[in-house]
Amino acid sequence: MNADEFSMKMTEILNYGALNLAMGIGYKAGLFDVMADLGRPESIEKIADKAGLNARYVEEWMGVMACGGIVEIDQDRYYLPEDHARFLTTDSGDSNMGVYTQEIPLLTKCALEQVEKGFVTGQGVDFSFYPEFQSFMAQLSDAKHEKVLVEKFLPCVDGGELVELLKKGIRVCDLGCGQGVALILMAQHFPDSVFTGIDNHEKAIETARRKAQGLDNINFMVQDAALVENDDRFREKFDYITAFDAIHDQTRPMAALKGIVWMLAPGGMFSMVDIDAQSSISGNLEHPMGPFLYGVSLMHCMPVGFVNGGKGLGMMWGRQKAVRMLEQAGFGKISVQEMDHDPFNVHYFCRR
Repeated sequence: MNADEFSMKMTEILNYGALNLAMGIGYKAGLFDVMADLGRPESIEKIADKAGLNARYVEEWMGVMACGGIVEIDQDRYYLPEDHARFLTTDSGDSNMGVYTQEIPLLTKCALEQVEKGFVTGQGVDFSFYPEFQSFMAQLSDAKHEKVLVEKFLPCVDGGELVELLKKGIRVCDLGCGQGVALILMAQHFPDSVFTGIDNHEKAIETARRKAQGLDNINFMVQDAALVENDDRFREKFDYITAFDAIHDQTRPMAALKGIVWMLAPGGMFSMVDIDAQSSISGNLEHPMGPFLYGVSLMHCMPVGFVNGGKGLGMMWGRQKAVRMLEQAGFGKISVQEMDHDPFNVHYFCRR
């Protein structure tokens, strides 16, 4: 890339950075939904009025959107093309990419200063710095589980055999369960199985317990996954364990994986769902969202994994490292499975 080409790239970077920031604000304010509902060119005043927002702020925001090619102008009236709306509105389902424009601004607000310090000190950033981001990610995860977990993910595990076992009744654990949405969905659909959620975040567990009231086949525990191995309370206790985007945030991921082996009954199954990537930077150069995913990892996943001298694994640990660590933890059978309903994650299916 020569100097002129790199100059153009820098121009694009600055423009797209501003676009991401403004789109995150507009998404949260409901402006994309309002414009999609209007379905035709309208004045800024009409759009602002319907959104319940200040017209002057909307006008300046609209300048970012129009110059960035997100909205279009027809005689001083602005509209969101239908082909754009299907990626930007709250009812876009799996196609909704607008929601992710909030991530980098949120992470900047939560942890920029701490991450900058980490470059010098090498220290991690505690979860306590991320309350807004954790809440945001929980909402995303919950919505995703509600849409695909029971209907799409579980039926693909072990060729459909898992669902049959769940119907008959087995012992299930979700590691890093957060507020318990995945586990509660499973408990509701499979009343003859028994479900246990484990997380070291006490407030999340309190919320999970409230949400699970009325279900008698589920319980939640405040527990550090890295301290499970050799604890007789957990030895061979579960037939199936899940970890949804949880292992790469662990300060001691190997200890957590060994703990999972300890918790599994002989022949037990483990589903680890995590970002699909390669384990080297060079292997991710063609990843369509490489810069974004590394950016989120830099601002959250890696620094929280560094806390208290942790490993700092990061979101982009990749297939090769993941398989190697699963082998070292003691899993005998490991299958890396891509998922049609979730192209950015991969399913590591393991047996003890």
